[in-house]
Amino acid sequence: MFILSSPAGGGKTTLANLILQEIPNIKRVVTCTTRKPRPEEKEGVDYFFLSKEEFQRRIKKGDFLEYAVVHGNYYGTPKEEVFKLLERGVDLLLVIDVQGMRKIKKNFKEAVAIFVLPPSLDAIIERMRNRGESEEEIRKRIETAKKELPAWKEYDYIVINDDLMKAKEDLKHIILSFRLKVERFDVNQIKDEKLREILKG
Repeated sequence: MFILSSPAGGGKTTLANLILQEIPNIKRVVTCTTRKPRPEEKEGVDYFFLSKEEFQRRIKKGDFLEYAVVHGNYYGTPKEEVFKLLERGVDLLLVIDVQGMRKIKKNFKEAVAIFVLPPSLDAIIERMRNRGESEEEIRKRIETAKKELPAWKEYDYIVINDDLMKAKEDLKHIILSFRLKVERFDVNQIKDEKLREILKG
């Protein structure tokens, strides 16, 4: 499970989409939110868009691995989605905020947390303006960003997103190198039977 976080406008969603195109056997966990969809966002692809009442009902049912309220909207990771993908044997990509990362790491110690650092606060403001957010919304999100940025020390890896293609390559290297760790190696992928038996000891 790979967790990707950044302040709003930090580029985590763009990077996640690039990674999904380039790395096989990794799926993004579609999370739920009560905020309104942006014009380019699709139901079930970017988020599951729920009413506040539906979200609260699902909290009571224990449907979320983690959830948080950010700027008056709920965001949460559905358990069913996570376990369904894990059973299929694919790596998971979770695009969530700092609060969500802390909750997931408590339950999934082996999760790999990656923090995407913007080159500057001005870059975040520009990205948010480009996607049509109001000045009031931008002000609130910048205040939240100032609180989230010091949390970089709690993550396993840092990627600086000042050059999108370089940031994508850095992220790709983290994921691919993690797949090569000894504890993730499956001896059964060795085609030669003799070598396989020796490796099994």
